[in-house]
Amino acid sequence: MRVGLVCPYDLSRPGGVQAQVLGLAGALAARGDSVKVIGPGLPESVAGVDLGPTATVPGNRSRAPISLDPRVRGALREAVRDLDLLHVHEPLMPTVSLSALRAGPPVAATFHADPSPMVRRAYAIAGRRMRRVLGPRVKAITAVSPTAAGALPDDLGVVVVPNGIDLSAMRAPSGRDGRLVAFLGRDEPRKGLDVLLGAWDRVADATAGARLTVMGADRGGRGVDWLGQVDDAVKRRVLNQAAVFVAPHTGGESFGIVLIEAMAAGAAVVASDLPAFRDVAASAATYFPVGDSAALAEAVTEMLSDRPAREALAASGAARAAEFDWAAVAPAYAEVYASALR
Repeated sequence: MRVGLVCPYDLSRPGGVQAQVLGLAGALAARGDSVKVIGPGLPESVAGVDLGPTATVPGNRSRAPISLDPRVRGALREAVRDLDLLHVHEPLMPTVSLSALRAGPPVAATFHADPSPMVRRAYAIAGRRMRRVLGPRVKAITAVSPTAAGALPDDLGVVVVPNGIDLSAMRAPSGRDGRLVAFLGRDEPRKGLDVLLGAWDRVADATAGARLTVMGADRGGRGVDWLGQVDDAVKRRVLNQAAVFVAPHTGGESFGIVLIEAMAAGAAVVASDLPAFRDVAASAATYFPVGDSAALAEAVTEMLSDRPAREALAASGAARAAEFDWAAVAPAYAEVYASALR
């Protein structure tokens, strides 16, 4: 099958959707499909079509690097001439994804986000007209989690296909440090770094030798190992060393791939009690009330002080993470593609 994977976000920038598009491209190619990645900022090492530069715009309590160039419509029509099917991620995102819906081949569309209340209201108002908004070429619709699917009208027939990871790539030969706590995320409010920092003094006071490593941000200051933006190798190393991984996010999450990565690497996960995180981790994580630094500190301290409980949670997490390996997720998408073509 000749498949085009369309990403509206700058593929040279870190982000959950970008990582999923690139990961799925590799998984499909390994199955024998011909894959073309189409989007702005395409890395040189990836086969596909680069749709040019992006602008950063606010949205869903974050900032998104997207193309606003109307010329991408023509570039998309040219790029898809030899394809059997387009898999369009975040199909209502301008300009790339909206243009791809009408570029030519049949479309499988995937919704990733837990949308804002305003967008949810817009979806509810659209109701049955949502199918017309998406257009006649959209033959199959998926969402990455029940949280993402729950925002969409029931009559769309949404199928939940989760995000995937390369399970084998997440394990790295590193010694586990029973006092190391790790965080991974962009330095923006909804990732909850301030909630974690607000808890850290209590954790450090209660646990001799406790250390915090922050990946994805760098504010400087003592008491924290700030790594800034990290590559995959550093991420794997830290997650394989960490005893506990903390996901203190405050909202706007539809999946939580960082939880799966941490569990796959063998860390015990302590996470905000968000519906999307429970969708992903189920009983394989410890949860605390969203935004509650005191409860976060208590949960992390308990994990650091109780090695048997921590190792049991980590083992449960590793088993849960195996369900999201590309070996399981890519065939599920292949079924969706076959359905779309039928």
